[in-house]
Amino acid sequence: MNEKQRVNRKKLNKSLDKLFLILGFSVTLLALGILLTLILDIVQDGWGRLNLDFLTHFPSRKPQEAGILSAWVGTLWIMTLTSVIAFPLGVMAGIYLEEYAPQNRITNLIEINIANLAGVPSIIYGLLGLGLFVRFMHMGRSVISGGATLALLILPMIILSTREALRAVPFSIREAAYAIGATKWQTVRHQVLPSALPGIMTGTILAMSRAIGETAPLIMIGALTYIAFLPAPPLQSQFPFLHLNGLFDPFTVLPIQIFNWVSRPQKGFFEDAAAGIIILLGIAFLMNAVAIFLRTRYQKKIRW
Repeated sequence: MNEKQRVNRKKLNKSLDKLFLILGFSVTLLALGILLTLILDIVQDGWGRLNLDFLTHFPSRKPQEAGILSAWVGTLWIMTLTSVIAFPLGVMAGIYLEEYAPQNRITNLIEINIANLAGVPSIIYGLLGLGLFVRFMHMGRSVISGGATLALLILPMIILSTREALRAVPFSIREAAYAIGATKWQTVRHQVLPSALPGIMTGTILAMSRAIGETAPLIMIGALTYIAFLPAPPLQSQFPFLHLNGLFDPFTVLPIQIFNWVSRPQKGFFEDAAAGIIILLGIAFLMNAVAIFLRTRYQKKIRW
């Protein structure tokens, strides 16, 4: 290849780079424009229904009197249980597989299965939750069954993100800890895990964002489409001041309540559904904001 051909090839590569940049930027703007249009349409339809009565009233057959109290309270219950169950189990499993597990056929089989489970449709987890938690473990169609089912749904995602975050930690940090006499657990606990925590939190954010909008698994385990009461609160005024009876109460969540309203013919229920979507987005943004705050806080503490 002579000098002229190299110059022409260089110009062609620069032109292709610019074309790819323009194409990527255009596709991003298109996606953001579609998303913004959908959000504005939802806000326009549902903003008028957002008031204190809508948040503090139970569902009703009359769209003007319908509220979303039981749905958003049930969503908070389910999301809290899901995170409490899935986060520690997923992180511990990821640490074991990445830092402690021997490299053999059994470990390879486990890794392949975890990667496959991350792509399994959510309805399959609903069937698993129905058979395992509702029928076999006799938990009933309760809050704890819903939280455990969604925990299974996001567990593979948390395990994979934990392993990727641990791999991103420079091996020199481990070597330095071993050089000063730290044990394996001391190295993981005080050096590797804090450094990997921002990446773990990122994976957890994505997993929880998926869980909060899932409807199919909860429908399979028997979440109600209409409920006029709340799960029993965990705090009480009498000794022992804490009880978990609410974990075994029936429940509903925002996606199911929204689905129920959308399926009705009255126009007023479409406005209620739009307002419910706004509440659901608000809860999702709030959860993500808390997780991002924790991730940023740990990132500032890291000094490689």
